[in-house]
Amino acid sequence: MKRSEINRIIREADSFIESHGFLLPPFAHWTPQQWRDRGQDAIAIAAHQLGWDITDFGSGDYTNCGLFLFTVRNGHPDNLKTLKGPLYAEKLLIVLEGQVTPFHFHWNKTEDIINRGGGRLVLELFNSGPNFETLETEVSVLTDGVRRTLSAGGRVTLEPGESITLPTTLHHQFWAEGGTVLVGEVSNVNDDHSDNHFLTPVGRFPQIEEDEEPFRLLYNDYPRYYRFAGSLEPGGYG
Repeated sequence: MKRSEINRIIREADSFIESHGFLLPPFAHWTPQQWRDRGQDAIAIAAHQLGWDITDFGSGDYTNCGLFLFTVRNGHPDNLKTLKGPLYAEKLLIVLEGQVTPFHFHWNKTEDIINRGGGRLVLELFNSGPNFETLETEVSVLTDGVRRTLSAGGRVTLEPGESITLPTTLHHQFWAEGGTVLVGEVSNVNDDHSDNHFLTPVGRFPQIEEDEEPFRLLYNDYPRYYRFAGSLEPGGYG
């Protein structure tokens, strides 16, 4: 992806999020220079993968296969071992109409996916087998606390205000219909470097062509701009 495309997506996403009455935390608006100037007070932001996150899954076609994310809060994976510090995460996602996030599951993360407004969010679901393949077996999920049973590959459509709970190792892909959707995600600790399993291997983080300066930093940009990135000791947050 070109940096100019990422910058445009961030500007549009910020406006879309605000139009739905959600205000991002102050660090969302720090410039690259402000990151260069920060002291150790911001270590937890970098260490816990907070902030802007945009991917085209290696497709080269963000509009049709991609996802916008902003991690608002998150714990450290080691917190799940010690049971100290935040054990939870919260994200915002923006899903364009027809834009697919391809089949994947999470090894450790159970998540609630919530339609916060806009169009409809459609999820397609499969159980996973011993070799992490999709199974032709019924899928059982909770939607806003109500148990639903679907055939293999069954689809759940979330209208604004509705949600679904996705357990670990449940294959899912999703897209929007009827307009762009603002999606909330509430889960236990999120680790995008080790907890995602894609049915077909993809590139989780984009290769960036630096055709202009960053407007805002993606969280995987932090090591290049923030001198204290990587300084937090495991479990040192919370």
